[in-house]
Amino acid sequence: MGKLIHIGFGNVVNTEKIIAIVSPDSAPVKRMVQKAKETGMAIDATQGRKTKAVLVMENSQIVLSALLPETISGRAQTEGRDTDET
Repeated sequence: MGKLIHIGFGNVVNTEKIIAIVSPDSAPVKRMVQKAKETGMAIDATQGRKTKAVLVMENSQIVLSALLPETISGRAQTEGRDTDET
């Protein structure tokens, strides 16, 4: 199992399973999120707050986060750096 990173409100994801971290503002991403919600492939980790990042996972699941994409990617890169040092 890969490193776990915090994506807000006590929720964590496996960094090895993340394909992309994108902003939810564009129309194609909004359609992708809506389709994932309809098919039950969306995991809402926002705790009722505004979605600021969409994580696309290996298994075609979508994870919604209230943290900014830059914050999540920074945490993922920091975790990767820690792994390289050991």
